[in-house]
Amino acid sequence: MSKETIVALHSEHFGRWKNREEIAERMIALIGQLYREKDIIITVYGRSLINRSVIQILKAHRRARMIAVELSVVDTMPLLEALVKFDNIASCEVDLGKLAADYEQKGGDINEFLQAALTPVAGNKCEPKTRDVVLYGFGRIGRILARLIIEQTGVGRGLSLKAIVVRKSSENDLSKRASLLRRDSIHGSFEGTISIDEENEAIIANGNYIKVIYAGSPAEVDYTQYGIDNALLIDNTGKWRDAEGLAQHLKCPGVARVILTAPSKGEMKNVVYGVNHSDIIDSDQIISAASCTTNAITPVLKVINDKYTVENGHVETVHSFTNDQNLIDNYHKADRRGRAATLNMVITETGAAKAVAKALPVLKGKLTGNSVRVPTPNVSLAILNLNLAQEVSTEEINEYIRLISLNSNLQGQIGYTNSTEVVSSDFIGSRTAGVYDAQATITSGNRVTLYVWYDNEVGYSCQVLRIAEQMAGVVYPHIPVDSVSV
Repeated sequence: MSKETIVALHSEHFGRWKNREEIAERMIALIGQLYREKDIIITVYGRSLINRSVIQILKAHRRARMIAVELSVVDTMPLLEALVKFDNIASCEVDLGKLAADYEQKGGDINEFLQAALTPVAGNKCEPKTRDVVLYGFGRIGRILARLIIEQTGVGRGLSLKAIVVRKSSENDLSKRASLLRRDSIHGSFEGTISIDEENEAIIANGNYIKVIYAGSPAEVDYTQYGIDNALLIDNTGKWRDAEGLAQHLKCPGVARVILTAPSKGEMKNVVYGVNHSDIIDSDQIISAASCTTNAITPVLKVINDKYTVENGHVETVHSFTNDQNLIDNYHKADRRGRAATLNMVITETGAAKAVAKALPVLKGKLTGNSVRVPTPNVSLAILNLNLAQEVSTEEINEYIRLISLNSNLQGQIGYTNSTEVVSSDFIGSRTAGVYDAQATITSGNRVTLYVWYDNEVGYSCQVLRIAEQMAGVVYPHIPVDSVSV
């Protein structure tokens, strides 16, 4: 290759990059306009572009080649510019990536194409509404839920975090709580600004005034005293896991419904969003969001069972250590968990395999499970060893899951990666319940081994949030409409 050719290639590639940067800069204003003026959320293959930087927008487009097609802001910008001009559209999520791929195939007038795609939400403009939310407990899941809720309250529609309830630990408790929300060793700094109101004991995060209520038990709190009414309370303490214990919250003035962020005991509904969320009815006052592992594996198990029928199997989870383990060897009531979490792999039990049956009864009695806690602080891996009713090839099963992750109503639950180089830290912050690793798939006749990565903090919290939105009556239709329903 000649010197002149190399110089020309330098110029060509850098020029193309600068052009796409400029387009992404203009996209930011249009995305914000649609979000704030029309309550329309713009995504690219399921990834939200709300409040994203130029680089993040470009990376979201580039990621599309891993699961679908080559995609550039050059392809999506014309659609975005045309979309801004449409009025009388209901609140919805619009996937520019899918629309661009569809438009490339169909062609024609861009406005006519968009008008047809937007038919399901045309002329249905709805008034913004909010639902008060209380977080009972402010640990790992509580703080991530706080971040997620605050992130999506920009248009005054949906969930509104009004209070957190904790035990007061020290005189500077408020500043410590705010600091833990502001800084996170795994997930990084809070995206925005945080201040505290010492006099009124509150945290102000991105303009959200969050009252910090100090209480030792639910019975001590009257939420109506803080202007909170008909609230959805999310209990992430794990202290009560049965209906009787959690019903204490319903006796508090101002609380209407309760979500438990742990597997339930007894006959309470365990809900994995995307699989059995339709089981939630208006009269349900207490719902369990199951566990992070149950949420990661159940959607994949559902679609595999739907197509191939699971006869039996074993689920092994390689799980990051959690706060209930000891940092160094010390007494613990559970077997093995007393040994140093950061130094050992620890075999322990998991109820996830049995819990799957609560959300997916067809698999009751067909799965066993176990877990190995490992010295990583976040992101876990589920290994599904399954015997199917029919033979299947690696290529066939991978393509099936890829299409499900792209074009079905489970795209928020099943992610997909086909990279040979990914490791656990690459999935920190992943917002799907689990990410199917196509490169790790093993098949032999009717036996398959599938690998599913999951951020056991963020991915799970997103699932909890989806349940909360449904219980609050906040539902965003997807445009284009999912082509596959499972």
